[in-house]
Amino acid sequence: MHPSHAIRGRTTQLLAGRHILVGVSGSIAAVEVVRIIRELIRHGADVRAIMSGEASRILAPEALEFATGHPPVVRLSGNVEHVTLLGPGPGRADLYLIAPATANTISKIAHGIDDTPVTSCASVALGGGVPILIAPAMHAQMRGNPAVRESLEKLRSWGVGVVTGALAEGEEKIASPEEVAASVLHALAGGVYKGRTVVVIGGAARESIDAVRSVTNESSGASAIALATQAHFRGANVELWAGALQVPVPPFVAVERWRGVADLLALARRRRASLAAAAVVFVPAALSDYTVDPRDGKIPSREHPSLTLTLRAAPKVLPELRRLARPPARLVAFKLDAGRSADELEAEGRALAAEVSADWVVANDVATMGSVETNALVLSPRGDRRWIRGPKAEFAGKLLDDIGRDLATIVGTPVARTVRRAPARRSGR
Repeated sequence: MHPSHAIRGRTTQLLAGRHILVGVSGSIAAVEVVRIIRELIRHGADVRAIMSGEASRILAPEALEFATGHPPVVRLSGNVEHVTLLGPGPGRADLYLIAPATANTISKIAHGIDDTPVTSCASVALGGGVPILIAPAMHAQMRGNPAVRESLEKLRSWGVGVVTGALAEGEEKIASPEEVAASVLHALAGGVYKGRTVVVIGGAARESIDAVRSVTNESSGASAIALATQAHFRGANVELWAGALQVPVPPFVAVERWRGVADLLALARRRRASLAAAAVVFVPAALSDYTVDPRDGKIPSREHPSLTLTLRAAPKVLPELRRLARPPARLVAFKLDAGRSADELEAEGRALAAEVSADWVVANDVATMGSVETNALVLSPRGDRRWIRGPKAEFAGKLLDDIGRDLATIVGTPVARTVRRAPARRSGR
């Protein structure tokens, strides 16, 4: 058995049965392609590779054969590989990924020049409607060249997705394997989440005491990040509304920031259109039950050897979210408790669902807060209950799939028009 089979589907099975062709052009970033290919295989994909002559001077074809389990195409032959791999008929690739895409290759494709296996494959894919993603890698000055900018815009106008990496050390680096795989997953998703808006509200609330101190909790925000990531993988247009986080946000997830409960409520009202359009609103955020009236400036500790805080009940967020995200949108509330039995946890969860008109409730113990794993009781609107246990990414995927089956039964759930495009970049405020 080839080593690639040992890792296939180890992360998810979302690309199982999908055929992806990777075109490698002549950038030093070609040395990263093995890692990109292996990441795609971990999501279940069957990957083949084609490379330009310049790429083979940087990366040995044997490296790509090791990565994919198939000999790469290094030159076109009488087998017309560009047509065999991307033309009509059985075995045709579901997506053509060019990684890295040099300035030269980008400009050639935009102007219909076919003088390498990589550009010839692009011609067939463009003419035959095969989705294309490109992951540029070049010096910053080349990226700023008006001809290159114009070529990229032309490709975008043709529906080609651009997976942009970080700008560092005077270069536009190729996107990470995880970012590239996320873009492939998003582009090829075809289930119930495709084109639908999913809002994930996560992280810890911070209620300000003064200009530098706050009352908060131990939530890491990891569950929210996992839900946003897995929803993106499934083709959703994801908005992450993030409080305080202890884990990084993937660059392909768009972010809106909030601090305390009042701030979150103001954000919800500003973003009422997103909530109105949402198919699902997840609320794993650790929201404050109490808040405090903040003092101006910084309370001088030398003048206050002791300090008494008066806490008052914070406004409730879930009822306002329900008002703004009306059915058929699915509101998924999270209930955190301590030291409860399974039956008590279920009773608390169902009471919360009735109180705030939530469709789904995820009830778990405080032990999951900050943990890498989740052990949660999931309560559905049909009255079913089931436990989901495991790493938070696995938990998020299973929860999304459960709710996805619920969504599939709803007639008239709003679906946005699907357009092939680059993933949203992160924003903050």
